[in-house]
Order: sequence, then C-alpha cells, then structure tokens
Amino acid sequence: MDFTKPNGKRRVVITGGAMISALGRDWETALAKLKTGKNCIRYMPEWERYTKMNTRLACPFDGELPSFPRKKIRGMGRVALLSLVSTNDALADAGLLNEDGSDVIEELKSGNTGIAYGTCMGSMDAIGDLAEMVKTGDSSQLNSQTYIKAMPQTNACNLSVYYQIRGRVIVTDTACTSGSQSIGYAYEAIADGRQTMMIAGGAEELSAPDAAIFDTLGATSVQNKNPESTPRCWDKDRDGLVIGEGAGTVILEDLEHAVNRGAKIYCEVVGFGTNMDGTHITSPNAETQARALQMAIDDAGITSDDIAYINAHGTSTHHGDISESQAVYKVFNRAVPISSTKSYIGHILGACGCVESWLTINMMNEGWFHGNVNLENVDPECAPLDYIGAEGRNIDAKYVMSNNFAFGGVNTSLIFKKWEK
Repeated sequence: MDFTKPNGKRRVVITGGAMISALGRDWETALAKLKTGKNCIRYMPEWERYTKMNTRLACPFDGELPSFPRKKIRGMGRVALLSLVSTNDALADAGLLNEDGSDVIEELKSGNTGIAYGTCMGSMDAIGDLAEMVKTGDSSQLNSQTYIKAMPQTNACNLSVYYQIRGRVIVTDTACTSGSQSIGYAYEAIADGRQTMMIAGGAEELSAPDAAIFDTLGATSVQNKNPESTPRCWDKDRDGLVIGEGAGTVILEDLEHAVNRGAKIYCEVVGFGTNMDGTHITSPNAETQARALQMAIDDAGITSDDIAYINAHGTSTHHGDISESQAVYKVFNRAVPISSTKSYIGHILGACGCVESWLTINMMNEGWFHGNVNLENVDPECAPLDYIGAEGRNIDAKYVMSNNFAFGGVNTSLIFKKWEK
C-alpha cells in the first residue's frame, strides 16, 4: 500500500465522524429521514415578537443534549456544546476515547493531534450580554465566562481544553464555509506531515439574529404557513433560505497511522480548493467559484468526469443558485448529478460544510444519494445540471464533491474518494 501520493504528500483518510441536526445524530436515523423526501423545517412561534422580521421558519435541533461534567463545560454556550456533542460522537466512532470515559487517550494529548473548527459567531446570549453593556452601561450580566462563550474561536478552544489537544489549532470562522474549510485545512496539515491526526468541524446554534441578517437582504423564505414547501433549491419559485442548527465533526488521519492502529476507514480525502471572489461581500461570482472547484479537481489528480455526484451549497436564494449552477457547468460541461442537503435541514451556516460532507461520505458508501426536496420546476436561469428528484438515486460513485460558498466571497470545494483496500 502506498502511503504517499505521487507528489510526496501524505495520504489522508477519515476514520470517524458524527453530526447533530434535525436529521438526528447517527447515519441510520438520518438516512431514514432523507429517504422520506420530506424536509424538517418548522414554524417558530417564539419569533413572533420580532415584528420587523419577515421569516418565521427555521430548522432547530429539538432533541436533548447529553450531559457532561459541569466544571468542564462552564465556558461553553450552546454552539460550543453542539460542537462537543458531535466531536465526542466522532472520537468514539474513530475509537479514540477510553471505553469508560475516564480520560482521553494519550494519542490526543501527544501534540500529534490538532484541531480545525469554526462557526459564524459565538453564542448569541453571551454576545447579547456584551451588547447590553454597550447599550445601557450595565455590566452586571457579565462574568468570567461571557467572553469565552462569545468569542469566535469558542468551539476550537473549548474542544482543545476538553480533550487536552496540544497540536495546532486552526480557527475557520468564515461564515458558511467554516465547516468545509476546517476539513480542507486539516487535510493539508496532515498531508504536509505537520500533524498525524486532526479533529475538524463546524457548529452553529439557532438564533433569530442569524435569520434577521438574511431577512434584511431579502434572502429568507417567507412561506411561514407552509414550512413543508420550502426551501426549494433550484426551483423557479424559490423565495429564499431557511436557517438551521447543528454541528458536524470528522476525524482525519494519516493513512499509515490509521492502518497501523487498525482504524475503520470511511473514505480518503483527495482534493481541496479554496479561494476568494475579490469582487463583492455578498454577491457570488461564478468565475471564481468555478476556479475553486477546478483547484480541488487538480489537487485530487483526476478530471471532472471522474466525479459521480455533487453535494451543492444550494441555498435557494435567487442569485446563489444561479451562480453556483453556472460555476459547476463551467467546470463539468455536463449534467452532473447534484442535490442540496439544505432542502431538508435548511442552512446550518458555520456547520453546513462538515454536516454535508459527512452525509455525502455516508451516501457514497451507501450507494444512494438524496434528492432535492420541493424541486418541481427548475429555474431556466440555472445551468442544465442533473438535479436529482426528491426520491433520491442509486449511484455507484468512486469520487464525490461537496461545495460551499460564504459571505465575503469565500469559496470551498472538497473531493472524497471511496475507500478501496
């Protein structure tokens, strides 16, 4: 077995993963919900008090979070707790936790394991307390943990302390590409021989201000009476996105190390591309998006014809869907099968890249890929791609791609290869 690529880079594999979202916390539960062809979006009556906000739709995680020692999570707001749940599940899946849960294994504390993790922002309650001081002059709500919960690096740093991670830390707070950049940069850190293992992921807690940000741009769906009908990616009658909540974590590992410890291997990470539009903060650029996709393909050493499926960013915004589809067609020049997980669980912002990647990897191994919920009439302005119907499709895929694009003009593309011994 070759442990390096022809260019001398170390080969990188994923040996564990987990997610928390409205689809659940395990692949079997998520698969069952995906096969229904119905979304998980719901009306939020508690948002009625925000009188100037038009949308009342979201996709929260409504389940109970497991308990952890209070002393070890006192600096965690909900977003960090979500990242902890998915990371703990991922480490357990990778066989990297002691069975009795008494302590983390030495492998994580050695300095050979690092962490790459992101979000859009820290916990809103803590940010609100800081804002209240500025607004009223009253700092009585602040305490020693307020900033720890509010800081943008809250996930990465809290996780590093919880698991005693002593390797490098990469904070990927790049909005909707936070989760995908974390995987990409973790992959590069291992491929370059700088780390043996990396914990990578993204998390986002649900908050009305997140929805309001997009609402002010006219980018949110207002189908408040019909949550089951939206979002509708690629559809000519789409009216915007829906905000979701969750977290995703994957464990990346040097192939030789994974083989030597007998780890289960889900897939190989073979390609990563990321760049900036350099043109507009919120308006996408199909040319630079296409370049990011091509960078990932070149990094993988394959051609676009080798890729059997794309998990799209697919936000259901007017310009976003058109630009993305055009970017894909520029690179593929064919009707490549494509679908958007956001049609099921909305836009999880800083978590979407990792959640969508983890689902894509599992779908590749399953041989079945979910479709686009609520897609009835493809927008003629969208490029002629193979938009998978809500019933999903069986595809024997060797290579799959997952793409994300963010405010600021940040573009990412990841390519995963099915593991073959």
